[in-house]
Amino acid sequence: MGAATSGNIEKILGEKAPLIDRTIEKYLPKKYNEKSMEFTFGKARYRFSAEAADKALAVPVWDLLGRGGKRWRPFLFLTTCEALGGNPKKFLDFVALIELIHNGSLIIDDIEDSSELRRGKPCTYKIFGTDTAVNAGNFMYFAPLLVLLKSKMPEQKKLRAYEIYAQELINIHLGQAMDILWHRGIAEPAGEQEYLQMCAFKTGTLARLAAKLGALCAGADEKTMETMGALAESLGVAFQIQDDVLNLTAASNKGQFVKHYLGEDIHEGKRTLMVIRTLEKASATDRKRLVKILSMHTSDKKLINEAIAILNRYGAIDYAKERAKSIVKKSWGEADKILRSSQSKDNLKALVSFAIEREF
Repeated sequence: MGAATSGNIEKILGEKAPLIDRTIEKYLPKKYNEKSMEFTFGKARYRFSAEAADKALAVPVWDLLGRGGKRWRPFLFLTTCEALGGNPKKFLDFVALIELIHNGSLIIDDIEDSSELRRGKPCTYKIFGTDTAVNAGNFMYFAPLLVLLKSKMPEQKKLRAYEIYAQELINIHLGQAMDILWHRGIAEPAGEQEYLQMCAFKTGTLARLAAKLGALCAGADEKTMETMGALAESLGVAFQIQDDVLNLTAASNKGQFVKHYLGEDIHEGKRTLMVIRTLEKASATDRKRLVKILSMHTSDKKLINEAIAILNRYGAIDYAKERAKSIVKKSWGEADKILRSSQSKDNLKALVSFAIEREF
């Protein structure tokens, strides 16, 4: 891996993407044949429908994967493994597990949020239908387990990997439950700590999964695994906070796609850290107005800009940026103590910086 800085991490991620996609294709082909059907589903008692596997699984999945994405979680796995003295080439197939679960969560998330766009194109459910999208998204939670099923790693280590996978997949659903409850207006987050826990479970889980698996593959002990998992979790939280900031400032406009339109989170009524901060600091009038706009789920640009102006009035956007920095700084300090100086350690540090400095 080439040495990284926060400034060129995007380039390094881009260079790794084709390798990651080729590895994914080993476990989820773009087109199924008799051999790949048997590899994935076992032997048919009667007869498989390759057409169903293609049109309702492979095509919608690769439609999303083919749109790009940063692939930073697989990079996190590989870099963590290497930074702890492991050989990431021996465990390359694990990148498929990590990236497929992430993209499956995006398909389901878009349905739950009634989103319109994902990576500049209509969401999967908008193109293929909600039934196909739900099924394909759920398939992406479980198909990656083929990596473990086919792995020749020692049984005890394989069991630990299953345990990590299962716990993180449980956690991500509570994170999403909290987010849904809040943006539907059924309840309000109690405060910043509750919001951060939501991020830790909604966005931090898959980063934590990547880092803990990387540490496990490197032969690290449980304490080291937890330290690297905590670093990855904070990376995921910071990534989510920065996503929320960009949604209100730049709408993630960079590269070949637009991830969100400006103020989409206002339209969805999301209780971001910026909203929570404003509700704590705002006057009664501004607080009432902001809640009302969020509850409208409006697409009116004038109302969205009004909500953003209220957030800016109380310095909420700047506060969120600084909070993200402080979270990753603390967790990096712990990881820094156990990682020996190396190129892969520098790469990890660059990825952490990228999470809070990126503009897309």
